[in-house]
Amino acid sequence: YGDHRDLHLSLRRQRQMCIRDSFERWQVYGNEMMDVDIKVNGKREKHTIAENTLLVEFLRETLRLTGTHVGCDTSQCGACVVHLNGKSIKSCSMLAISAHGSSIDTIEGLSQPGYALHPMQKAFKENHGLQCGFCTPGMIMSAIAIVERCKKYRTKLDRSVIRHELEGNLCRCTGYQNIINSILQGAQQMHNNNQ
Repeated sequence: YGDHRDLHLSLRRQRQMCIRDSFERWQVYGNEMMDVDIKVNGKREKHTIAENTLLVEFLRETLRLTGTHVGCDTSQCGACVVHLNGKSIKSCSMLAISAHGSSIDTIEGLSQPGYALHPMQKAFKENHGLQCGFCTPGMIMSAIAIVERCKKYRTKLDRSVIRHELEGNLCRCTGYQNIINSILQGAQQMHNNNQ
């Protein structure tokens, strides 16, 4: 218990330092405002933002798309994964202005006409690929990118490929087996829907 508590306090101190550093960065660099024009989930979004606004902050705070989560602020956990021009990226490690003129898809944009779940979302639900759900949006966005990449490069999608590809996504609840099962089923459903 003592080691766990020490780790928790250490992580808390790191988080406080990150917040302080972010505040100082805002004071030093946050005075410059810039226009950004990004297509998000098929809708064109034009806003004036501070030059140091992270993409995840733009999505969550400016657009109120809160499905993209902030888990670590260090690009380690994958909770903030979105698709930028069809490729998965960690939105906590990119400035929003860098996405100017790009197309972004978030977890909110995955629903099908009539608000049906995307095949990958449905597979996660059916295979219990989540527990607390915090990492789930990033996992699903990463999973879709994995499936599309395997299809593009004609790579066989199996458990070892999924494990390797998910190295940038952390889940503290599930143990990953149900996530892997979900991705395999979701990939099959995505394949069936494309035929």
